[in-house]
Amino acid sequence: MRDALGVGVAVGLSGFAFGVTSAGSGLTLLQTCALSLLVFTGASQFALVGALAAGGGPFTAAAGAFFLGVRNAFYGLRLSQLLALPRAVRPFAAQWVIDETAAVALAQPTRRSARIGFLVTGLSLYVLWNLTTLLGALGAEALGDTDAWGLDAAGPAVFLALLAPMLKTGTERVVAGLAVLLGLGLLPLLPAGVPVLLAALAAPVVLWADGRRKGQGDQG
Repeated sequence: MRDALGVGVAVGLSGFAFGVTSAGSGLTLLQTCALSLLVFTGASQFALVGALAAGGGPFTAAAGAFFLGVRNAFYGLRLSQLLALPRAVRPFAAQWVIDETAAVALAQPTRRSARIGFLVTGLSLYVLWNLTTLLGALGAEALGDTDAWGLDAAGPAVFLALLAPMLKTGTERVVAGLAVLLGLGLLPLLPAGVPVLLAALAAPVVLWADGRRKGQGDQG
């Protein structure tokens, strides 16, 4: 389970970047730590504080973070079948259903190893992420201008590194590419947080076009 521990430690350390970025966006120490303790999904947390830092409203920022976090519900559906945890444990395990724990658990050959991988990754990542969030928020003043360090890019970079290997089909790559184009293209035109919401339209648009193309192929 060294791989699981390695993932937990490597990603957990990026909580420092979140702590610094969150403090730099104007959130208090308590608000920053509460986000990591209760939300605990890095990409959504970075999206929230990033939108706030760019001048977006709290509801728009929260909506963007919410839609990014929805993916965890789909991970949960798959992991509930794979792990088959006791009913009493599931509400606590749900807090750890994120990209990293899902990736490690799904890569295991047996249910037992999947449970161990999920536990080791979740525990190490949760502890380190929250600890480094606290340290980052406390150290934000010492760093001065947080934007100059580019630490706000650490979270998205980790997320993209995990996502890229999962894009195995042409359709998945087209969805990802269109989402990037929508997000970046609309960034200078719309309020902060809104481009992320509209980028989510990439999936239904591509799936609709793909279904239409296949339907026409069957008719031909």
